[in-house]
Amino acid sequence: MSEAVEQTRRTHWSGVADDAERDRWTRVAEEVAVTLAADALERDRRGEQPFAESRLLQESGLVNLLDPAELGGGGGHWESAFLVVRVLARADASIAQLLGYHYINSANVAFVAPAAEREGWLRRTIEGRWIWGDSVNPVDPNLVLRPDGAGFRLDGFKRFSTGSGVGEALLVNAVVEGGEHDGRLAYLVLPYGHPGVELVDDWDNLGQRLSASNTVRYHDVRVGPEHVLGLGTDEPFQSLVTPGIQLVFGNLYLGIAQGALAQGRELTLARPNSWFLSAADTYREDPFVQRLYGELVSRVAAVEALADRVNRSFDRTIDRGSAVTADDRAALAIEVAQLKAVSSDTAVDVANRVFEATGSSSTASHVGLDLHWRNARTHSLHDPVDFKKLEVGAHFLTGAVQPISLYT
Repeated sequence: MSEAVEQTRRTHWSGVADDAERDRWTRVAEEVAVTLAADALERDRRGEQPFAESRLLQESGLVNLLDPAELGGGGGHWESAFLVVRVLARADASIAQLLGYHYINSANVAFVAPAAEREGWLRRTIEGRWIWGDSVNPVDPNLVLRPDGAGFRLDGFKRFSTGSGVGEALLVNAVVEGGEHDGRLAYLVLPYGHPGVELVDDWDNLGQRLSASNTVRYHDVRVGPEHVLGLGTDEPFQSLVTPGIQLVFGNLYLGIAQGALAQGRELTLARPNSWFLSAADTYREDPFVQRLYGELVSRVAAVEALADRVNRSFDRTIDRGSAVTADDRAALAIEVAQLKAVSSDTAVDVANRVFEATGSSSTASHVGLDLHWRNARTHSLHDPVDFKKLEVGAHFLTGAVQPISLYT
């Protein structure tokens, strides 16, 4: 490949996944999902940092799915990565979130790092089987990053730092105050246990309890040049990180809905008899129950078809590398927003209404059917879905697109 073509492509990702690749990673994800499903409810109740689950992801090879094969990575495409998130979310949405965020966080090597430094970051990631956590919450502008010699000093805190409790690498976003880079967004990578970094084990929420999304506090943290991944720009290619994370969300919600339906089906088939006013002999034969599942299954199937299409669109856009335009990026963002709108609402609704078919006995704590709803309800509040609907509607009516941010 010529140097000019390589520079245009910008990354090791090219083309789209074929059937063999998707099948390979689906099988791996399904094996991991079986292990996770065996004690998902018990682990959720304990709410401990997911060190064991992280090792499972590392040993399976899933953490390196997107890394270049020539350096020892999985050589996979984004379509496969999104599909893996979806498969895991059927069994354990917390760990699916952890892995999905890792994919996006580590992808900043391609989106942000200078070309000459990318291979070094990739080699360390692959050889160490790193999981990349993050501390980037844009609505917590509570970090102070000031120049200090050749590097910086970092103070403050960030909430909702997914993967920070277990990841080998912690991606941190902070705006520089002072010096030649004043006002620019810096992407920092700190190793687990870096001096001055305090991991606060305070993630005790309704759902996604094992996503390690705790608070991180920074106490006069030295940030050397070796910890600086790169600086933010207004380049359309670099900003693909936001459609990427929102696509993780769409596939996460779809997987949760599929998991709720699968468990609901098992419970419904196991129910004896039927409601005393029904003409059917069993609940599975009751037309009202069948109609309910018909509606829910059809909605989930429609979301799946949209997700598959948008997942592939992401790979096709990535393939354009530095040739990606603002219009390309905007078109992709609208597709992703469409998926976010329908997948979010569908997951919450399906995980709620499936109880209508499974009955009051399915609300028992030991059944754990509520886990799907708790996970969907918690993560779907990440950023208001109404703004995604507004984004889609405004574009449809006026052609307007949202300004680029870490949420749009």
